[in-house]
Amino acid sequence: MLSVYVDLALGLVVAFLLLSLLVSGLNELFVRVLSIRSKFLWAYLRDTLDGVGDTSPPWLPASVRDVLLALPFGRDPRPRHSDRPAPADPGRLPEARTGESIMNLLYERVREIDHAKRGRTSIANLPPERFAVAVMELAAMENGDIPEFLKKLHKIGSPLYGHLKGVWESAQGDLDRFRKGVETWFDGEMQRLSMLYRRYVKWVLAVLGVVVTLLFSMDGFEYAKTLLRDNAFRSSVTAVAEAGPDAYEELRRQCTGEAPVPCVTELLSEPALVKMMGQAMVSVSIPAQGEPSVQGNLPVWWDRISTPSHWPGFLLTYVALLFGAPFWWDVFRRITGIRSRR
Repeated sequence: MLSVYVDLALGLVVAFLLLSLLVSGLNELFVRVLSIRSKFLWAYLRDTLDGVGDTSPPWLPASVRDVLLALPFGRDPRPRHSDRPAPADPGRLPEARTGESIMNLLYERVREIDHAKRGRTSIANLPPERFAVAVMELAAMENGDIPEFLKKLHKIGSPLYGHLKGVWESAQGDLDRFRKGVETWFDGEMQRLSMLYRRYVKWVLAVLGVVVTLLFSMDGFEYAKTLLRDNAFRSSVTAVAEAGPDAYEELRRQCTGEAPVPCVTELLSEPALVKMMGQAMVSVSIPAQGEPSVQGNLPVWWDRISTPSHWPGFLLTYVALLFGAPFWWDVFRRITGIRSRR
């Protein structure tokens, strides 16, 4: 009896682990193809350095809808990539905000660590030390006079003015303390931005969880019943085999009139997980001989989706996917006794 329930738990954990890995993989594919991490960083830098206009909305997404639609497919906040090194002449800060961008000046100071990605910058992580050095180089545009630099930021309406003013007052005029203070402030901002990013990623994973659950029409309760039924069937096969050939009538009844030997062979060689995955919208068949084939199961899939009795099982699978692949991998390790290795 204990073995039956261990098999049931292990089968459910493996199924949820595989589906959770699929959800995580789709999310990572979505992030990499659309450069979400890089866009998220530069959207924050645009809002922090250049501010938000009266008519233009903020670059940093403020809702899950913006994360799913505006950030990936809307206007690109990233600057255009340039292979040129940082200019030797720091130049001067813009006199007015129209047509000028402090973010572009910042990119000039950090583009040496960049490489192109479809014509845009690929920087998705800006080290605090590098940002602090870039700020000091921007201050050099005003001959290294930090108060004058802050006045210029205030004049052009940059939100960076308020942050740096507090850091400068805390440093009490010490340039080295000011640089370290900028590092500390920017590191805190990156941690806050990472927390915001992870919160949005959870919503994206929740949406992908719905898609994967419905795409495979994975009914968790039905899958558990299939696991128990397969286990019971294997036990009956063993009992019949030990009873001798006269007991084949029992197998005929369990195989609904089919030839018992092919029926038993097919059922024992097809795990419950394979049966459930075969009810997805599109399934892949890999025969013993020949080439794999892809076939659509739209009528069967739609019948399962539109049947209310499957909805509790879909809900169970969806809630299980929200725990994520690391959770199910840890459960799998605990059940099987696999030790974690660094």
